[in-house]
Formats: sequence, C-alpha cells, structure tokens
Amino acid sequence: MRRDYTEWPPLLETGLAATWTSQFAAWFADATAFGLPEPNAMIVATVGEGARPSARTVLLKGYDENGFVFFTNYESRKGTELALHPYASLVFPWFPMQRQVIVAGPVERVAREETEEYFASRPRGSRLGAWASPQSRVLPGPEALEEGLAAVAERFGDGPVPAPPHWGGLRVRPDSVEFWQGRSSRLHDRLRYRRDGRDWAVERLAP
Repeated sequence: MRRDYTEWPPLLETGLAATWTSQFAAWFADATAFGLPEPNAMIVATVGEGARPSARTVLLKGYDENGFVFFTNYESRKGTELALHPYASLVFPWFPMQRQVIVAGPVERVAREETEEYFASRPRGSRLGAWASPQSRVLPGPEALEEGLAAVAERFGDGPVPAPPHWGGLRVRPDSVEFWQGRSSRLHDRLRYRRDGRDWAVERLAP
C-alpha cells in the first residue's frame, strides 16, 4: 500500500510562525476545520522498567508556552512509568491531512488546583469512573468494573464527586516540537523547533 502525498505546498522556514505555540495553534485549527475526529487525540510514549517502551492514545486537554497537558490516573501504567522516568514523546497523528506533530520533553504534574478545576468540568459519569477504575490493573471480568462503579455511585450519592488523590494532570514541557508534512516521493518536510537554552532554534530534518 503506497500513497503519494501532495495535499500541501512545501513547508518552508519562511512560512513558520515565530513560536511553536503559534504554529501548533495554526495546525490545530486546520485539523479542526478539516473535520478530523478528535484532533486533540495524541499518542503518548513512555519508558518503564528495563527501558521497555509503551504507548497509548490520550486526549490533549490544554496547551500553552509551558507545554501540553493531559489527565490520567497516576497509578496507571503511564503514570507509574512517568514517575520512574519523567520524560515522554507525543505524536498527533493527523494522517488524513498528511501531517504529524511530534513532541518530546520532560513531564511534571500540574498544580492540584488545575486538576480540581478540570475534574469539576467533566461529566458526572466520567468523574465516577475515575474513582471506579483501577486503571491498567488486571480485572477478573467486566462485572468487577460495574461493581466498582456501583459502589462509588452509592458512596457519593447525589453529592459532589471530588478528584481522586491518585488522579490528576501531567504537563509535557517540550524540548522539541516537530512539524511533519507529507511531500511527494517521500521527500517530506520536517521542521523542528528545538530548545536552545532560553531560546528556540528552528532546524530542518531529512525525511
């Protein structure tokens, strides 16, 4: 299976935004206007014990000059791996548009206030689910999750559902943000913003 990429004109240094945040905002707007399902879906790659990599798809919930934020159970596989090795790579796989954004950088927890503010905005079912699911752990069967959900629903009743202490946000502070755009004959454009001290350098990578 092979497809030639001819969707876009060349991605040139002269056409890049001054900052990676502005460039990402422009491409994210393009992805949204294109009608991609969940353009905020991103692959998060981490490393666990024995340098074994793992990856999964999560949803981006915010970004600014400080980095990209998503939320998870800190006791999940990605949570425990990031506690052990606090560095991650993100990929936004906008393949129908012949584009990708690839991010790498250290990871930190967001402030608890930020977690609580976001958690309060979630649907009630999602808030209960965060308490009910022992994420990444082995379950004896599907009924275990249903029983867990019933238990937390009874526990909180009609009252407020606070953010679990083991659940919260993680911020990837990028060292590099690469904008990948498909070109004909596999001569793809790859322009990368790379942190250089307090500044950012822009460099072109070979496809």
